[in-house]
Amino acid sequence: MMIDALRQNKNISILLAVLRVYIGYTWIMAGWGKIASGQFDASGFLQGALANATGEHPAVQEWWVVFLKNIAIPNIEVFNLLVPWGELFVGLGLLIGCFTKTAVFFGMAMNFSYMFSGTTSTNPQLVLLSMFILVSAMNAGRYGVDGIMPTLKEKLFDNKTREIKDAA
Repeated sequence: MMIDALRQNKNISILLAVLRVYIGYTWIMAGWGKIASGQFDASGFLQGALANATGEHPAVQEWWVVFLKNIAIPNIEVFNLLVPWGELFVGLGLLIGCFTKTAVFFGMAMNFSYMFSGTTSTNPQLVLLSMFILVSAMNAGRYGVDGIMPTLKEKLFDNKTREIKDAA
């Protein structure tokens, strides 16, 4: 019943839009801050994650350390590019409601990556809030680009579909 309300109720879609814009704004500000400074370097963060993988109660699990050592750190230049631009594009997608489910999925993937690396900050909050958007399917994008796409698609391609049917 709750999931049906999240997916279909127009009043809830307004709340989801507000939530989506909040999360989008958070991602845009994080990404833009890194891009505008021109000095983002994830290597210190990743080295800190490795340091958190030791001790009696490590904050970073060994399987994640393997990923960091074998993929992330050797390819730090790629991650230095992907992280800020990924944050910016996730935020933009959520802010305007375009590819909402895809944007929130990749945002959650980044949040989990940060948490796997031993940080918390706002990441658990963003994951929790993002789950509502992910579960809501298209309702979170109803008041955004995703909401106008079916109408636009119908107007742009409806005549072509009729022409093909008439020709057959």
